[in-house]
Amino acid sequence: MELEQHQGLELDRARCLERLNWAVHQLGGKIDPRHQVRITDLIIQTMTGPWRFFHTPGHIFEVGESGDAVEVIAALFHDLVYVQVDQGVSVNISRYIAPFVKEIYGQLVILEAEELPADPVFEMVRHIFGFVPGQALQPTCGQNEFLSALIAGRCLEPALPLDILTEIAACIEATIPFRPRSMQTLPTGQSSLGQTAADHLYNRLAQVSQTFGFGWSDSDLIYRVRRAIRVANRDVENFAFPCSADFLDNTWNLLPETNHDLTHANSYTVYGYRRSLEKMAGFMEVLKPDLVFQRYQDEPDEQTYQQLLIRTQHNLEVARLYLGSKLLSIAVIEALSLRIGREIPLATMMGELPFLGCSLAQLENFLPTVNTQFPPETTLEWEVMDLLEKGRSQASSYDIKNSPVATFIIKSIGFPAARQLLEEARAFFHGSLSAEDFLARCDRPIVEPICHAVQQVFESRKVAICSSSVLRQT
Repeated sequence: MELEQHQGLELDRARCLERLNWAVHQLGGKIDPRHQVRITDLIIQTMTGPWRFFHTPGHIFEVGESGDAVEVIAALFHDLVYVQVDQGVSVNISRYIAPFVKEIYGQLVILEAEELPADPVFEMVRHIFGFVPGQALQPTCGQNEFLSALIAGRCLEPALPLDILTEIAACIEATIPFRPRSMQTLPTGQSSLGQTAADHLYNRLAQVSQTFGFGWSDSDLIYRVRRAIRVANRDVENFAFPCSADFLDNTWNLLPETNHDLTHANSYTVYGYRRSLEKMAGFMEVLKPDLVFQRYQDEPDEQTYQQLLIRTQHNLEVARLYLGSKLLSIAVIEALSLRIGREIPLATMMGELPFLGCSLAQLENFLPTVNTQFPPETTLEWEVMDLLEKGRSQASSYDIKNSPVATFIIKSIGFPAARQLLEEARAFFHGSLSAEDFLARCDRPIVEPICHAVQQVFESRKVAICSSSVLRQT
């Protein structure tokens, strides 16, 4: 395993070095080979940090794929800073941003104007993002993208002119996700939808062009915004994957980036797993396709854009029903776990993960076989039923790919009843319904077999312990 990881790391490093070298030379730049190696090491080491599961080298190569030289470089740098995933800023990248930001009680803040050094790259990046001196940076409002663009500019300043660094920064700015249109107040006092994020980027690019004397025309600005939108849409292309199982695979890779306990495969708690699912389900519930994919002028063309929206809407609907079904199943497990204590590992209730080489029994082996008593009623329900029973495309490092408990529940009561019972589960999660009251509201044919299966898992451990004792005595 270590050898495979090392080989994979070396392949990523070689690919990053090749992509960076190609892009700089395409743009007419010159870069010292030793400096190029240092930049490559900076990118790959950061993107292979211990908490990176989705935002990895593979992702940045995908975002830059089929793009021009500016897009390739922007893709390589766009996720370099991810404070909430990496639990801060590493020493390797902090030296590029330390002259411009400070930390106040855990929050990153741009220095005041009188504290800032005279630096054209920083001033350019600040204007592209619309940030001001003294501004507190917010993780969901461009903090990571701003700092990533700043590092890109400072790393490449010896190799590329400021106007090209501006184009790279614009592409990275466009990857700030899920931004609605701004609101504007009409003369009547009523509110109306205003400009898109792409419109704002156009305006800032125009300002930067004027400030730094780039002399970009209107068509130049439109071209650069359209390019930025291409990068931004490739960054989220997994939302429009034709196969919902592949989309859910990416969703499962995101979970341990925000809940690091999941990296400890057999020790994370029932509560911790449930909270991760709950947060993801809440995010999917409010997300709309037109917040995922952007459009500016004719980029992308209308037909392509509509296909992206349709596929995204479908994947979101699948994810909502899928996550809801898994939340209901984990609610039953969590309620049962509270009978023996708090902070109970999920593996205690369901058995060790089978792919980790442990031969102990798993809960799914003790669930009764159930014929589907309430068949799915819609194409969506059939698709989710298949995902629950057969699984996502791949198992993750912390979870199996299929959902045996959720499958058992849905086959037993059907999706309509499960949706109603999920509301009771949410009341349990929020503390307005006790664990025992929640279990009492579940159908006995659901709870009793699951409870029996948990008992069988415990019994298998008891037998294993007793067998070991006998062996030691003999």
